[in-house]
Amino acid sequence: MRNPEKSRRIAATPLPTVLVMALSKFAQRYEAGDAWLADCSAHPDLVRAAWAKETLAPIASGERWLVAEARLATAYLLIGRIRDEHRGPILADPEADKLWWLIPPDAAEELADVRQLAVQPAGWTLLCPPTRWLVGGRMWITYPDGSGQLTDPAVLAAAFGPGGYRLHTEATP
Repeated sequence: MRNPEKSRRIAATPLPTVLVMALSKFAQRYEAGDAWLADCSAHPDLVRAAWAKETLAPIASGERWLVAEARLATAYLLIGRIRDEHRGPILADPEADKLWWLIPPDAAEELADVRQLAVQPAGWTLLCPPTRWLVGGRMWITYPDGSGQLTDPAVLAAAFGPGGYRLHTEATP
């Protein structure tokens, strides 16, 4: 049987300061990512309104980034081949078997020969959830953090290559 007095004491126990600070830092990152992503839209208020309704927000590519699309089943394991400093936001939709990398606006030509990737043209609309939760089956594998970092197209192409991109620790002299 539950002890209501004990439950009240547990609920009233404050979180340790370190935990509160860590949670605050994560919340700030998510908020910065949401702000950056919304500002990538010509209509940031509509993006925020969609997220407030817990729906996907349409954001057109072009000015700030393009979208490189691949099948989730074949590309998911490649994410680990790309170091954090070369990896930007990555959106996934498991039901649709899709994975989308946000890449620099001038990267289409550099990725043109990568058969497993389809670089969508400027103006193509990506339906995005906010950074902190799953909406409509879509979720950020690597979420926007507000810095504007995008995936390095040379490293992305190398990851899809025959040997794949090799981390420095794996490289041979």
